[in-house]
Amino acid sequence: MNTVRVRTVSIQESYSNQSYVNNPITEENQVIEGYFQKEISQRAMAIRKVNKTLCGLLGIAVLVAFVSYYFSMSNELTLNKLSRQITTLNDENAELQNQLDRLKSFNNVDSKMMQYNMLQKASKVIEVPAVHSAVTVDKKPEKTAAFNWAIGY
Repeated sequence: MNTVRVRTVSIQESYSNQSYVNNPITEENQVIEGYFQKEISQRAMAIRKVNKTLCGLLGIAVLVAFVSYYFSMSNELTLNKLSRQITTLNDENAELQNQLDRLKSFNNVDSKMMQYNMLQKASKVIEVPAVHSAVTVDKKPEKTAAFNWAIGY
């Protein structure tokens, strides 16, 4: 921020027919004193223009980086969601495949049994009265030998 300090000096002029060209203002009779910004050279203006252009390009590059980061993160979230769904489907498919294999094995056994005619249906059903068994079940003696645990080698 430039501030200009101005000091006015009273100049006594004679009202004569002399013009400014004939009577120029000298250094000791200055009307305004202070710091004034010097004229900017063309080189400095060119450097400033290049710096502003580069700053603008850098700002655009940063914005593009933020936008691309946003899209990459949203794509990653979508991929993670799809990965979880695929894992869930694979687990369900494994369970269904196990059930299918079990049913196929039962079906294969059944078809082989029918092919070789090993199982035949009974032509008659015979009812028999219930028989009480007189066989007693022997209880096995419990082992009472204590096992000594050893800790270490």
